[in-house]
Amino acid sequence: MTKILKKRLCMIIAALVLFVLGLALPVSGEGRLALLASCYLLVGAPIVFKAGRNILKGQVFDENFLMVVATFGAIFLKDYAEAAAVMLFYQVGEFFQSYAVNQSRRSIAALMDIRPDYANVLRGEKIETVDPEEVSIGEVIVVRPGERIPLDGKVVKGFSSIDTAALTGESLPREAEAGDEVISGCVNLTGVLEIEVSREFANSTVARILDLVENASSQKADIENFITRFARYYTPAVVVSAVLLAVLPPLLFAGQAFDTWLYRAITFLVISCPCALVISVPLSFFGGLGAASKAGVLIKGSNYLEGLARAEVVVFDKTGTLTKGRFKVTEINPQGISREELLRTAAYAEAYSAHPIGESIKEAYGEEIDLSKISDVEEIHGQGLKIMLEGRRVAAGNVRLMRAMKIKVPEAASAGTVVYVAVDGKYAGFLLISDEIKADATAAIALLKQRGVLKTVMLTGDRRSIGEETAAKIGIDEVHAELLPADKVERLERLIAGKSAGGKLLFVGDGINDAPVLARSDIGIAMGGIGSDAAIEAADVVIMTDEPSKIATAICIARRTLNIARQNVVFALGVKLLVLGCGAAGFVSIWAAVFADVGVSVIAILNAMRALFFYKKC
Repeated sequence: MTKILKKRLCMIIAALVLFVLGLALPVSGEGRLALLASCYLLVGAPIVFKAGRNILKGQVFDENFLMVVATFGAIFLKDYAEAAAVMLFYQVGEFFQSYAVNQSRRSIAALMDIRPDYANVLRGEKIETVDPEEVSIGEVIVVRPGERIPLDGKVVKGFSSIDTAALTGESLPREAEAGDEVISGCVNLTGVLEIEVSREFANSTVARILDLVENASSQKADIENFITRFARYYTPAVVVSAVLLAVLPPLLFAGQAFDTWLYRAITFLVISCPCALVISVPLSFFGGLGAASKAGVLIKGSNYLEGLARAEVVVFDKTGTLTKGRFKVTEINPQGISREELLRTAAYAEAYSAHPIGESIKEAYGEEIDLSKISDVEEIHGQGLKIMLEGRRVAAGNVRLMRAMKIKVPEAASAGTVVYVAVDGKYAGFLLISDEIKADATAAIALLKQRGVLKTVMLTGDRRSIGEETAAKIGIDEVHAELLPADKVERLERLIAGKSAGGKLLFVGDGINDAPVLARSDIGIAMGGIGSDAAIEAADVVIMTDEPSKIATAICIARRTLNIARQNVVFALGVKLLVLGCGAAGFVSIWAAVFADVGVSVIAILNAMRALFFYKKC
């Protein structure tokens, strides 16, 4: 909770204590008046100030003005308890609404981690460390293992593994050698690279990502608060009606006392105070936000809850969102040896490897590796490894290694990373390593379609074959693969243009590379458990449990919450209009009106509190 909200909460509690004391203590009239006046000033002064400031700006008819006029009317009628109660209830509603309001999602401080602080430029025979912005196109930069590539360019010398996860979302490192294009923001893992710069820093990939987040955020329009929209019409209507009620009857009809109609007009204004709406509508959304939190979904504001209820298209990233971002051996295809022996041989071949592929093979083997059985380890960059295992020559790697050894191997039908194994120059089989699909990913897509989502789409930086196979397994309608962050934003723009005017597009992602599309989408959803800080900052909704099925849960909670809010609006307005009519006709006393108003508020609040338990029903 922010300092401002804590201060407001303390103010409300203090005012509530004064209000209760003013009603409960057996004090004199002056003592009770002092307590109620203190309560009113504590919670009412900010509202009076806002109303006055808005009037000076030409914004007369808003909820602040209505609250001031209504409570001043109550004070004129010497109903001080009503005046204090109205302001107190209003501040309670405002507090709940402020608590649920969107926290800053435009902060991109976490993204600064991908911005390189320096570049090592090869000038003559010396290496100079300079700011990336000082490097020109055509210059050669040197990137050592563990350093972030500062600028886009082409490798002119060296070989290395590149971690592209921050930009493409792909967990598996990619190999880079002379002639390959590399982009800024990636981390060099193993070898030294010399790169010829192809773009200045201002036009580099990492700079464009930072710019995309800022610009995408600015394109999102804020959803106007319902109470403010309602007050634009309701407030001037009741004020004008009250003035006419006080003035017209004495002027048009003989024998009508001005004092009588002035009393009715002020009573009319007191009755018109929309307490039930002011409290119950924010409380409905607050209850929905609380229910979502209990379900493991953090929604950053009631406007996003309303947007979730209108979800029409849901777009997913793949790695870390629909998949676990963790590699696993999914197929073992031996030839001439047993499955167990093939897996054992591959695990021994990868014994000294720290690569994610090697780690997944050793994890699948699951037994302790006796390093004394291994000798003559030879790592071949970009191809694989060769070892001597118990007197046999073992090779494990990709198809390039097999071709170099003149060994014919079959193509794997399934998408993923294939590790071929050869023993003494003969093909012995292959292992398929794939990113493991999350357990509830398939159910998540099915649930979304049950909730009425019209289209599900996957945008991924991974290889096309892997993306298409993953999409087919879990039931995604459309897939676009091998995309950089800028490509994802472009695809997203097309999808936004294709949806209906009232529908909302949701994007679900987890990495820094997803931050621009999270910010540009109507509703951005980040996987919070393993998601990057930048993605969580840019998102409007955070799934704290990393379960894609929680998206359908959030949509269900949002729709039920919106239904409650609508019920409260119809109920509160219906009763309010009825009591207003009776008050104008003189059939309702001020206390009867207060009782009706408070009764409506209590019923509306109780109805709103039902939203807190939706997490059990969705």
